[in-house]
Amino acid sequence: MRTVAERTDTLNSLRRGELAAVETFQQALDKFGNEPMGIELRAIEADHRDAAEALGAHIAERGGSPAESSGVWGMWAKAIAGTAKLFGASAALKALKEGEEQGIEDYQSALEDQYLDAECRDLIRTLLPKTRAHVALLDRLIDEIR
Repeated sequence: MRTVAERTDTLNSLRRGELAAVETFQQALDKFGNEPMGIELRAIEADHRDAAEALGAHIAERGGSPAESSGVWGMWAKAIAGTAKLFGASAALKALKEGEEQGIEDYQSALEDQYLDAECRDLIRTLLPKTRAHVALLDRLIDEIR
């Protein structure tokens, strides 16, 4: 029988990544405010908040305790975004895009976790296309700035 940790460690890792994304997008939104670009970034931030909540629910359903903070990953992501924010909009968007690309890798790796049940894999399969769409949107926004 699998332990609670085996059933939830990967999900909690993904949740920490989503919490880090929320924090990072909130920081970037300080730069973009209510500009049209900020509105689009706010929608991505909301997707990450929803993903974190869905992952938390899956963790709790499996007897685990959902991570409450982004941990070390969040500190690193915020530092990168903060530095990029100092260098302008294009750098900030590129930093956000790199975070999304890391999220794609994390989700793809999670699908290989032997301890994840089918319902968790289905959740990841619904979150992965959204993350890919975020990359495409950020690419478009970066192109608009050029």
